[in-house]
Amino acid sequence: MTKQPQELALLAESGRLLASVFALLDRTSLVGKSTLQINDMVERFIVHDLQARPASKGQYGYGFVLNSSVNEVVCHGVPSPANVLRDGDIVNFDITLEKNGYIADSSKTYLVGAVNPAARRLVQTAYEAMWMGIRAVRPGARLGDIGWAIERHAKRNGYSVVHEYCGHGIGREMHEEPQILHFGKPGDWPRPSARAWFSRSSR
Repeated sequence: MTKQPQELALLAESGRLLASVFALLDRTSLVGKSTLQINDMVERFIVHDLQARPASKGQYGYGFVLNSSVNEVVCHGVPSPANVLRDGDIVNFDITLEKNGYIADSSKTYLVGAVNPAARRLVQTAYEAMWMGIRAVRPGARLGDIGWAIERHAKRNGYSVVHEYCGHGIGREMHEEPQILHFGKPGDWPRPSARAWFSRSSR
């Protein structure tokens, strides 16, 4: 969905604030903390320090400000007092924030303590694949080019990609066009059925 310059400026401000949430997590020792404790810490920071709104809370009936996906959980894990992070875990925090009517949505994977080499390699390859997809964005590129770049890097390193979830646009709504699949063929434009992947994965 096309955005005007003033809208892009507001989106950038929301993104800047969300980046500060991840900076807070970067400084936080995660070992021994439950994912619910981290959820509550993030909520206080967004609401009281940033004077913003946690956009995920209340969306689709969801009662938390973030998703916490530990180890084998692909995405959209739910915070819990029983889910205590331990040395060697990997965890992805997926966080949204709304300021001045515009939403930022991002996630980051953290290595908790001494993580084994296999898990560390998985996280590093996923990070590299993300950047492969970002670098595929250029004038004249197609959405299939992005998915192909991501999937190619994953497969070259011995991994597969999840087909049941996808990336998405952002703006005044939590989820906007386009849907960005993590697989595809160079030169492909999204098919009408691409929406099905997103609706299947919505929170």
